[in-house]
Amino acid sequence: MRGLWMTGAAALSIAAALTGCVSTPSLNGTMGAPSFADLQAMCGNQLVDYGSDAQSVYVTLFDAYVANRRGGLSKADYCTFQTGLAQRYTAQGTSPDPEARSQWVAFFNAQRVKALSWRAAVDPTLRSG
Repeated sequence: MRGLWMTGAAALSIAAALTGCVSTPSLNGTMGAPSFADLQAMCGNQLVDYGSDAQSVYVTLFDAYVANRRGGLSKADYCTFQTGLAQRYTAQGTSPDPEARSQWVAFFNAQRVKALSWRAAVDPTLRSG
């Protein structure tokens, strides 16, 4: 389990370093960025309360949304990604069991890196410099 945690922590560090160059949109949305609720509603899913993980999940969904808007990710794939996050969070992220929570963190870190790579493939602001 420790190996997964270290891998997840390393992935989160990489994602955090890469996203430091791009401003983080507000959960309520900002100019050019939909709100967290709007991103969740894109796929017709019920809104999920991600609690203290909301900002991180929003940034991840926003990266996938940018990839979708710029043609690097289909809407079906975006919705599958979003649904997968919601299901795993509901099953593991809300659990009082530390091991289940750790599994959520490891899963989420991998998904964060995936969304960031999708966005980087279509967003020149993440590739320049």
